[in-house]
Amino acid sequence: MDELVTGDAVVLGLQPARLPSRALAIAIDLAVLLTTFVLVSVGLAVASVTLDEAATAAVAVATFLLVLVGGPIAVETLSHGRSLGKMACGLRVVRDDGGPIRFRHSLVRGAMGVVEILGTFGAVACVSSLVSARGRRLGDVFAGTVVIRERVPAGRAAAVPPPPPWLVGRFAQLDLSAVPDGLWLAIRQYLTRMRELDAEVGRAMAERLSSDLAAGTGTPVPQGVPAPAYLAAVVNERQARDVRRVAAAAGRGAPTPGSAAASGGTPPVQRTGAVPAGFPAGPATLAPAAPATPVAGPPAHAPRATRDSSATAGTGFVPPA
Repeated sequence: MDELVTGDAVVLGLQPARLPSRALAIAIDLAVLLTTFVLVSVGLAVASVTLDEAATAAVAVATFLLVLVGGPIAVETLSHGRSLGKMACGLRVVRDDGGPIRFRHSLVRGAMGVVEILGTFGAVACVSSLVSARGRRLGDVFAGTVVIRERVPAGRAAAVPPPPPWLVGRFAQLDLSAVPDGLWLAIRQYLTRMRELDAEVGRAMAERLSSDLAAGTGTPVPQGVPAPAYLAAVVNERQARDVRRVAAAAGRGAPTPGSAAASGGTPPVQRTGAVPAGFPAGPATLAPAAPATPVAGPPAHAPRATRDSSATAGTGFVPPA
């Protein structure tokens, strides 16, 4: 699998799409576009029956440009790289660094698509995609984009390290609705590969991501909280909310911490499973917590190094002084 590398030397776990899936996506898009073009052309032909030949030709050219050229550009821009065919095949267009595309990328891809797809019936696009290491056509090369597969086997997804225990639940009131999906993707990619980065590069990227995340939530990063631990804690809070939302939709509900002890109901759930060196080998399982067995923490008279190491076992994060 070819991997994408950002300018900060972060390897992204994205799999470029190959010719068969891309050809199927383009075929679906062309079928939709041609159907729309025919319907619009027939409607305009009926409406412009009284026009002369020059006006009719101008209307036909304008229809071609708006539907077959402007349509794909508008769809890719508004959907951030997911046309109807790409959604059906589980594909997405992204920048070379893994970020979402913008209008200029869609414009270059659409303009080149007229030549290499419509003008040559896809022959140039097929040849360029076959000879490219990442399956890119000429439009992708000039626009600086790549088409990736969004649907990958679950076993290939790297697990995000858990946050330190002293940050679990601290961001329960944080508003995460305004954080864009692209930022969540970048944070997850950083957390799953932060051990592979150079120390200076990793620290700079963590600070930049934490500042972007704080801007999206409208709440500054708490003083004394390291940037990687802050990112892991917020991602953990988002995952916990997703679990509660799914549980509520399934009719089971999701108990909040401490609610079982207060109401005498079912004890809360806790994550089980070994966590090797801060990176879980697989997704954590949910099991009822033992309500009657107290968890013994480090004694108050224990040395500080002992308390810190026991509090951060399996997380890879260090609590603030």
